[in-house]
Amino acid sequence: MRKLLIIIPIFASLAMVVGFWARPEPVPVQLVEVAKGEVESLVANTRAGTVKACRRAHLSFKTGGQVSELLILAGQRVQAGDVLMRLRQDDLLARVEEARARLDAQRNLREQSCRQASQDQRDQQRLERLAERNLASQDLLDQSTTRARLSQLLCSGGDAKIREAVASLDLQLALLDQATLRAPFAGIVAEINGELGEVVTPSPPGIPTPPAVDLIDDQCLFVEAPIDEVDAALVRPGMPVRITLDAFRGRSFEGRVSRIAPFVRELEKQARTVDVEVKFEGVPPDLLLLSGYSADVEILLAQREQTLRVPTESLLEGGKVLRYDPSNGHLREQRVEIGLTNWRWSEVKDGLDAGDRILPSLQHDGLADGSVVSPSGEAEEATP
Repeated sequence: MRKLLIIIPIFASLAMVVGFWARPEPVPVQLVEVAKGEVESLVANTRAGTVKACRRAHLSFKTGGQVSELLILAGQRVQAGDVLMRLRQDDLLARVEEARARLDAQRNLREQSCRQASQDQRDQQRLERLAERNLASQDLLDQSTTRARLSQLLCSGGDAKIREAVASLDLQLALLDQATLRAPFAGIVAEINGELGEVVTPSPPGIPTPPAVDLIDDQCLFVEAPIDEVDAALVRPGMPVRITLDAFRGRSFEGRVSRIAPFVRELEKQARTVDVEVKFEGVPPDLLLLSGYSADVEILLAQREQTLRVPTESLLEGGKVLRYDPSNGHLREQRVEIGLTNWRWSEVKDGLDAGDRILPSLQHDGLADGSVVSPSGEAEEATP
């Protein structure tokens, strides 16, 4: 009995020693503290979007000719109606003058015929009075009546001749105007394809050629970006958008959805997208935005302020997180109910309390439910 009392403590001590040495070494981890903050539900573009101008015109001449005046430079700002370029116009100006002279001649002929018609009308009236007193023959009266009628027809025909001459003049003026390139709106000259003295020709059907002048309205810009067809049904015109540009890293710009394309692009069978247009709001006046910049958009579908949240990368499959149990240093799987979510934050509706500490990501291999960890440093707070 005495030996048994001695052996039992010895075995107990050995068991404690073996258990101590067999205990797994705690893994040092950085934990994050669950706290309240802002969570947004977003839709982002699947491929890079493009900054485009609301108005962009590739201006060309309708007819060919030699450039006689080049009144602009690339990068120059112009106003609506400003003359940009002219073709040689001496032949067109001569035709205009010819049409004006023809119009003047027709007006003179009409004046003559109308005056003659008035005179013939008065002669007819005098013969009618004489015929009433049997002082003029009926044949003479008939001849006078016919002559007055023909004169009146010539006078009326003169109006038609004048309208024809006016139309001919308008045609020549239109042809002359087509040899002058004007700005249809205020903007900046992006590119000029033509030099003084060069001969420019219009594009043949089906064969595109560079425009004579590329004009951009840089005061009105928008972003066109593709989103996944699955997300298109969630987007509505007027929704707020956050715009980021590769050219201005670290900055974001506010915008709103202005248009959603009424069709799905089938560029790839596995990736069908819908184009969304986003208009800028409140761009700083000192910021130079260029048409063609690449851009990304985040369309805000819903927003929660001061709601409990966790990093999205901390979520395990099945809506679980690894919560730290300070009483024994173990990680325990905790099921949570998720609300709004995006690539960075997820709203926690149930399952966690403010102040709980969780594993922020799965960057440590081998950590799972029951793993022993050692928090390194102070817990980080779940804030931006």
